[in-house]
Amino acid sequence: MVVGFVFWKIVLPMFQKVLAERTEQIEGGIQRAEEAQAEAKETLEQYRAQLAEARTEAAAIREDARTQGQQIIAEMKVQAQLESDRIVAAGSSQLAAQRQQIVTELRSDLGKTAVDLAEKVIGESLADEVKRSGSIDRFLSELDAVSADSAAGK
Repeated sequence: MVVGFVFWKIVLPMFQKVLAERTEQIEGGIQRAEEAQAEAKETLEQYRAQLAEARTEAAAIREDARTQGQQIIAEMKVQAQLESDRIVAAGSSQLAAQRQQIVTELRSDLGKTAVDLAEKVIGESLADEVKRSGSIDRFLSELDAVSADSAAGK
């Protein structure tokens, strides 16, 4: 009985104390593990949310870059068309001016040649400016009429 009493008073409380400490350590470890697991789960969710946000932002950036690229291409096409139109207009204007200059030079040369031929044919001098101008104008009018008739006949 003495052994039972000693066991009951000394060994059993020590055993219960060790058992309680062990239980507390195990429960504390489990609680810490659960907290760590919850924290890891929360961190994982944050990571996934950040990843989704980054993907969305990257898609928006790609779309914005694509849109800007298309806009730049469209602007460059418009600028190229405007430059092309300007070059064509300048060329047309220059061509018209050159044509007019050539026509004027040819009329002058043709008039002089006509006067020289007329002097030879009719044997009269066309040195008088009024006579020469009248003869040239009459000749050119007849030439224009012949050209108009041949153009209308085609």
